[in-house]
Amino acid sequence: MASLENKPWTIKYQPKTVKDVVGHDDAVTAIKTFLVNFKNQQKKAILLYGISGSGKTCTVHALAKELNYEIIEVNASDFRNAVGISSTVGNASKQMSLFAKAKIILVDEVDGLSGTNDRGGISTLNSLIETTKFPIICTATDAYDEKLKPLVKVTNLIEFKTLSHLSIFTVLKKICESENIQFNEMDLKSLARKAAGDMRGAINDLQSLVQDKKILDKEAIEEVADREKVESILNALVKIFKASDAQVANSALDYVKEDLDHSMLWIDENLPKEYTNAKDLAAAYDCLSKADVYRGRIRKREMTAGIAASKQEKNREFIKYSQTMRLLKIWKANMRYSLRKQIAEKIALSTHTSKKETIQNTLPYLSIMMKKNKQMKDALINELELTDEEVGFLVGN
Repeated sequence: MASLENKPWTIKYQPKTVKDVVGHDDAVTAIKTFLVNFKNQQKKAILLYGISGSGKTCTVHALAKELNYEIIEVNASDFRNAVGISSTVGNASKQMSLFAKAKIILVDEVDGLSGTNDRGGISTLNSLIETTKFPIICTATDAYDEKLKPLVKVTNLIEFKTLSHLSIFTVLKKICESENIQFNEMDLKSLARKAAGDMRGAINDLQSLVQDKKILDKEAIEEVADREKVESILNALVKIFKASDAQVANSALDYVKEDLDHSMLWIDENLPKEYTNAKDLAAAYDCLSKADVYRGRIRKREMTAGIAASKQEKNREFIKYSQTMRLLKIWKANMRYSLRKQIAEKIALSTHTSKKETIQNTLPYLSIMMKKNKQMKDALINELELTDEEVGFLVGN
């Protein structure tokens, strides 16, 4: 068992009480209301959704502790089919707590139930929700995934909004002060921004950067890669409709899976709901219609004559042109996530733990220890049969 000194900070500093949860006041209130008034609820389950690392699971644990509830946690990705869900969640939803306490059934990562290997997992979970004697809380990254539609119908949705860099900074600062880390506030805010709303990732980054020297260096922060997220179209729409900063709105679709045609349909569908002022709505539809027109003609007109006519005089300096890096960045991000999952599967198989537990707690710890201890590094490489790429991922190369 890891000593307190070497313990991952994501565990050491996870919220102990609801007051420790930052940036999710509305979500906390909604979950607490659901639990306290469970017997009067029409729907017997809630679905928490938001990006990975935003605090969904640890918030449920903090609330359970405050309300003195027993919590039964199941990771859905480890029980993909109807039989697995029925034997785990089904039993928990009917049997009384061993300690005669109120009980919460937490079904984490229900995204893991969707796909070709599902074999009735979602429909079985829906049936259990309808008959459960205890509150069921599910978590997912994107509640609006097409495959989760049946589950959405029988649950109340509660969003965990992407955390601001200031919320993340507040937590990182407390950790630095507790660990006697020397830091500059501007540098710490820069690290918080790079986390892109992922609190868990930010804490792991901080621990990796200061574990040996107890000083947060600006140079080290600059080496931390920005988290390139493949965002959901829902997050993109929030940026487009709610942002007052044009630069934020302009980058909203950069990492969305949907192509521009599909994204345009999403915007068209939701504009009347968002813009209730007639002039605003007319102006917005004018922009959308121009975008539709330009999409067809941009290659012939806007990308040639339009751009050529935009400049006052020709730049006589030699310019070295390069191709767009957007697709390459997305590809690299996908490769990183794929590699992380691949390593987690090996560790989970060897340690008999879930992939989620491995990704959240074991991977960051092993990464730190492999950097510090060559003997442990060599032993893990042999034990897990790690490839050079996997070793590179763990030690940060």
